[in-house]
Amino acid sequence: MRIEVSVANPLQYETPALVVGCFEDEQDQLFLDLDAALGGLLQRLAESREFSGKKGTSRLIHTLGKFPAERLLLVGLGKKKELGRERLRQAAGNAVQALRGARVASFGSALHRAGELPDGVEAVAVGMLLGSYSFDLYKTKEKEQRFSFDTATVLVASEAELDEQRQAAGRAEILCEAVALARDLVSHPGNVVTPVYLAHTALGLAERNGLDCRIYELDELEQMGMNALIGVGKGAAIAPRLIVLQYHGGKGRPTVLVGKGITFDSGGISIKPGAGMEAMKTDMAGSAAVLGTMEAAARLRLPVNLIGIIPTAENMPDGNAFKPGDVLTSLSGTTIEITNTDAEGRLILCDALHFAQQFKPAAMVDLATLTGACVVALGHEASGLMGNDQRLIDALRRAGEESGERVWQLPLWEEYGEVMKSDIADLKNSGSRDGGSISAGWFLKQFVGETRWAHLDIAGTAWNDKPRPYAPKGATGVGVRLLIEFLQAR
Repeated sequence: MRIEVSVANPLQYETPALVVGCFEDEQDQLFLDLDAALGGLLQRLAESREFSGKKGTSRLIHTLGKFPAERLLLVGLGKKKELGRERLRQAAGNAVQALRGARVASFGSALHRAGELPDGVEAVAVGMLLGSYSFDLYKTKEKEQRFSFDTATVLVASEAELDEQRQAAGRAEILCEAVALARDLVSHPGNVVTPVYLAHTALGLAERNGLDCRIYELDELEQMGMNALIGVGKGAAIAPRLIVLQYHGGKGRPTVLVGKGITFDSGGISIKPGAGMEAMKTDMAGSAAVLGTMEAAARLRLPVNLIGIIPTAENMPDGNAFKPGDVLTSLSGTTIEITNTDAEGRLILCDALHFAQQFKPAAMVDLATLTGACVVALGHEASGLMGNDQRLIDALRRAGEESGERVWQLPLWEEYGEVMKSDIADLKNSGSRDGGSISAGWFLKQFVGETRWAHLDIAGTAWNDKPRPYAPKGATGVGVRLLIEFLQAR
């Protein structure tokens, strides 16, 4: 879907559908003008409670020639004092879902005019673009019946704001294309997205955006001593890789992003149950978020230096696979006793986090679908957040609130590390089920040195089992908007 911005009076704009926002506790001038044009219909709907403006609701009305728009889509915004960017994004997502159901491919929108938020156009554009996303690449039947959006035209009030709002819409398109890249990567099956595929994706991203890209292959990883990463990938037909992307947009020390790239996780020798194992193609969502963020940062020309590091492997069982009871010597020299081969994400990340220290980062953030324990703790509403620097944690929390990709801080006290101590090595890779997401975060902390670091466990937020206003069922692309918000604030 394309986003266009035009100067127009909503009551005089000819379009298959006009989208407007409505409050639960107040009627603005546009609502009153539309109501007058429709002979009091909107007031009757409000009085009968057929449409009350409650958030998450919508009502599509045929105008029957009362004004140029063929249809009017009323979208509930809830109480006016609660209006914010996230409420607008959700309302815009609800709008495109309603229009998809009516098969309206092009429409005009005055949704941003409700409340007149400074960033209203960008928020509405993001909600519409992300809400219109679909992944149907592998569906071969009934292609001619498939629906797709064409154009959404945002209607602004004056020429004076036209350039500014077109720039805002352009930023939204760049951001949402980066989120779509992350969603696509997570949605592809595991026989398509392999460590080689992620490496080629990174090379293509670098070429089109002028980034530096280096792919470390197996022989180089062996020479470097990245034995934890190599160990996880030993049972797979495709060898592991380490992907390093660099964007030079500013001055000073870089921010480093590290993304877990397990392109399929069978659990290895500690094999997972068969039911639901197909979802383990999503275990590379952290790497997808890093790739999407690098794309968006470069295209938005953010004035920062940014490095993306992706350790990637498949975790498979065969005669070469690492086993429970093995001891691996990580890149840092720390020895790790393997007690569970299904606790593999922290192994590939520990080598990548230690590797990242050579860049002397100002801050480092890793993203990983790391633990089912985080899903038990937080469900699917927030990503788990841990770290060693409260200022960095607070900055990510603020970015989460602003972007709508919320995070929740978990403690990282030293006592949680007791279960990770081994009798025969420096550490073991898996401890008790109790506090499992925290003990995994504690394990990662041992490999970041003095670097300001935060860990995001996105196991519960990387995939939706049910649709949300601007995130359909499936991959969410979580992390991209959160990190861009964070980087812009820096």
